[in-house]
Amino acid sequence: MDQLLSVKMDTNSGVIDHRIHDLSSEKQSGLAWIKNHIDEVNQWVNKDGFALLRGLNIVSSNQFSSILETIFGEPLSQYMYRSSPRTALKNNIYTTTEYHADQVILQHNENAYSNKWPMRMGFFCVIPAKSGGDTPLADSREVYNNLPLEIRDKFERLGVMYVRNYGDIDLPWQEVFQTDSKCEVEAYCDANQIEYQWYENRLQTRQRRPAVAKHPQTGEKVWFNQAHLFHASSIDGQTSDFMRTSIGEENLPRNAYYGDGSVISDEEIHAINQVYKDLTFSYPWQRNDILLLDNMLFTHGRQAYSGVRKVLVGMAKIVG
Repeated sequence: MDQLLSVKMDTNSGVIDHRIHDLSSEKQSGLAWIKNHIDEVNQWVNKDGFALLRGLNIVSSNQFSSILETIFGEPLSQYMYRSSPRTALKNNIYTTTEYHADQVILQHNENAYSNKWPMRMGFFCVIPAKSGGDTPLADSREVYNNLPLEIRDKFERLGVMYVRNYGDIDLPWQEVFQTDSKCEVEAYCDANQIEYQWYENRLQTRQRRPAVAKHPQTGEKVWFNQAHLFHASSIDGQTSDFMRTSIGEENLPRNAYYGDGSVISDEEIHAINQVYKDLTFSYPWQRNDILLLDNMLFTHGRQAYSGVRKVLVGMAKIVG
């Protein structure tokens, strides 16, 4: 993350990022202020693709849930067909991905591997990390525009096939699908164009999805997939080669191929990750920050960090 651009308000130089909305002078509770400014807040997100609300008085995760439901105009969505470990709180508020603090979470659009995804996301910083721990962002339109043409065109033509093996190495299928019933898993897969195969109690799924999407409001093309996250090369260092050799590539916890089943090379994934790295920027978290995202226009991730860090998330406006 050495090339990550950290974006700040610099009042000394007169440069102020208009996407940071400093509301610390407001005397109302966070929820009361939001109720009086719903249209304004949504206009910020519609215009810029995201908005950082700073300085609101927020006292609990329940109040955060109410704030998001007020902004989004509907109840928050349950997080189904999961790809990472997290803890569910009340009212469909979740902890962000619970990977170890020394791990970096790569840029991604939430649920871009699925046929359903949230259009809106809201993050709430309860406790900022002692160091690091930002939630970096990247513009999905710029990712699409900056990819090498031969890679972009091939992905756009063939799409992506996501392969998952659920078990001890990755999430168990019971957690991913939020059920202990194989029948319910099969019904979900049938309803969502997911191929599945049982090997006794082990489950493998395959799902083919486009690599590129058009934003339903702006009509702009966005790079919208998680091939780089699922691909075997995303496993750190020598672990990837060891796992490929020891358990076989077909048994890796997750992997990504082109939609026709052909191999995506490590070099192609490296090129995609480099584009993300070049375009990524972040805002250092402050306590009580709320970050609102258009999930198709902007990706998010997580820096490694030290100390205690607690960031919550809620999602809404499911499309697909």
